[in-house]
Amino acid sequence: MPDTVQPVSPPLRDGNVRDRVSPEAWEARVNLAACYRLMAHFGLTEMIANHISCRVPGSHDRFLINAYGLFYDEITASSLIEIDLDGTIHDNPTDLEINKPGFVIHSAIHRALPHVDCVIHTHTIAGMAVSALECGLVPMSQTAMRFAEVAYHPFEGVVLNMEEQARLVADLGDHEAMVLRNHGLLTVGGSILEAFNTMFRFERACQVQIAAMSCGQPLSLPPDEVVRATYEIFHPRLQPATRRKPGRLEWPGLLRRLDRIDPSYRD
Repeated sequence: MPDTVQPVSPPLRDGNVRDRVSPEAWEARVNLAACYRLMAHFGLTEMIANHISCRVPGSHDRFLINAYGLFYDEITASSLIEIDLDGTIHDNPTDLEINKPGFVIHSAIHRALPHVDCVIHTHTIAGMAVSALECGLVPMSQTAMRFAEVAYHPFEGVVLNMEEQARLVADLGDHEAMVLRNHGLLTVGGSILEAFNTMFRFERACQVQIAAMSCGQPLSLPPDEVVRATYEIFHPRLQPATRRKPGRLEWPGLLRRLDRIDPSYRD
């Protein structure tokens, strides 16, 4: 039997967003709201903390992000805030503001990496646990081998210092995923569905590692050459002729699942 809940709607002072944005921008809003709802559905949230952003279609310097104060399962296409890389808010249908660390992190990546359309940052139990381990993420499972060359960024305190932006981007490099030491996880993608798929797998790799290490038994690790070969199979940029981009097959089904549970993310 499919899960059913009463639809939720965030408080909006201006609900006519769809009337003033392009069809492409509205589709991006719907997909981003869906991403927030999916993160909540799979338990990848920390109350109102954390953030997911996507670039506004047709714009190089504007992106959409959540209003700080809404839970992920309350976010709708109309409640997202449009902001530019300098911090100017261009469309805010809510009475809420954005999260300052969210702006620092996301604006840095959107400014430096024009091929990145979506950025996801989480504080999950497994992700934070791995971020605090000196060994970092260990390629002990097939899922984890996808992140065998994951990036790392050292903890500098709550991300409020704009000077940290350059170091954050430099540490990310051309990776699709990064462990923020003593903090959490971050993924990027050329689309919302790519970034979500990467974060789902990244989180699963961390969960498996914490579960295996908690058993107190010796770990069975594959040879380095097997890890490398598996890593290459998972990356479209390394297998451009044969590998599909992650998330393409899963996303329509994920939207169908949301529609069965609560379609109000489309509002």
